[in-house]
Amino acid sequence: MQKSACNGATADDGDRLSKLPNDLLLNILERVDTLDAIRTCILSKRMLKLPTMLSRFFLSVSSIPGHHLKPPRIFSQREGLATNCAVAHVTDNILRIRSPDITITKLRIRFVLVKLDSLTIAKSVAHAMATQKIDAAEFEIVTLKRYDLCSSDDLLHFANQFNYLFDACPHAFAGLTRLWLENMRFGKLDIPNILSTCKLLEYLHLTDCDSGIHSVLQVEHTQLVELEIEYGKFRRVELISLPKLQRLTYNNWFSYEDPMYFGFLPQLSKMNLIKTAIRLDKTIELSQLLANVPSVGDLHLDFRSEKIWVLPECPELLKPVLNKLHHVNLDNLPEGCDLAWTMFILEAAPSLNELCITVWDHWCAMMTNKEFRKKYGYCNKADVKWKPCAPDFKHKNLAKLIIYGFQPDENFMQYIRCVVEHAINITEISLYDRKVCGRCGDLDPEIKDKVCPSTYPRTAEERKRITEELDLASHAMVHFRS
Repeated sequence: MQKSACNGATADDGDRLSKLPNDLLLNILERVDTLDAIRTCILSKRMLKLPTMLSRFFLSVSSIPGHHLKPPRIFSQREGLATNCAVAHVTDNILRIRSPDITITKLRIRFVLVKLDSLTIAKSVAHAMATQKIDAAEFEIVTLKRYDLCSSDDLLHFANQFNYLFDACPHAFAGLTRLWLENMRFGKLDIPNILSTCKLLEYLHLTDCDSGIHSVLQVEHTQLVELEIEYGKFRRVELISLPKLQRLTYNNWFSYEDPMYFGFLPQLSKMNLIKTAIRLDKTIELSQLLANVPSVGDLHLDFRSEKIWVLPECPELLKPVLNKLHHVNLDNLPEGCDLAWTMFILEAAPSLNELCITVWDHWCAMMTNKEFRKKYGYCNKADVKWKPCAPDFKHKNLAKLIIYGFQPDENFMQYIRCVVEHAINITEISLYDRKVCGRCGDLDPEIKDKVCPSTYPRTAEERKRITEELDLASHAMVHFRS
């Protein structure tokens, strides 16, 4: 018996999945979160045993029906308790009944920091680590309150809750390869204690965590490959010895001095620095900040459409630290400001292969209230002062220039000509319109009126005219991208 033609399926289609071979079914089930996989298996007697054969597990508060939240996460008390209870129950059951002969290649659990449920999860994972082989294990621990609703007492309370869990189940944390914490104000020795216990840790992500306002965080670890720090109130983060660290992200530091100190980091190759700077924030000199990490090959600087917080420096100072730089991304440069200052990186990085800049006043991410901006020291737009040290220098390795937010005005046109004049082997210039943000459509009408309409060329005739106005040796290198 057939269904209607619009469905294009037969009545027994629902059983086709369970008729697939086990290895193919397991491959499919391990690509979705584990709770969805279990619900699928319940539909067929033949598939009921498959959850015990899974080698990858992803259990998350956001995989409960009705939850599609991603960080930053927001939970009501009721939602958090209900979802956490389900995650704890499934974690405990599935880890105890699965076959220990099958290696767990990845175990990832995202849960809310609630005492009884958290203990259940950590004890279940500790037992699995002791009785089964687990290649990689990850905890993402979130709180019932989002940061902007947390008082200082809340942050201390969440840190105390975590410390209780940590002390109760040290073996679970000792086996972790990835850990993500949020909204916690630790004691001075707590984070070093976490790092010394989590000896296998390869990835650490701290969101709105610190050891007190204006505290100093010192980090040492033999296995850590990636470190992400978002917000927090550290005066300074000192990376003392991280011999395997390759990737570093620091988002919005709370300091009026250099935010970081780099000790022994011989493998650091990718660095992301993100900052909404105000008037009092120190302008960073890359020659000093990166003096001990000349291995960086990929540098991403995000200015959040506000003050430019790096100082253009002469190449003699910068070449020793930027000599291995291959990729640079200068993100969210404020609209209307002269772009010529960015050339200082080209002068100081002879190995640079790709330069990407994004020019964008991202209004829904910016503080727009005039009184607030004045009170807290936000800056008005201002050109960065820079004079080329060697106007006749030639760069031999830059192959690609990528511009997001291109507008056919003299600022962009002159900048492209300047780059091409000095980068003698450039082969590709990719020009994009402004980036699109769905939330910007909900802006206050007064803010919308400030947004200048895009003049990005859309017709073939407009693009041809602009390419001719650039007056480059080869028109073929210019690409207008969608």
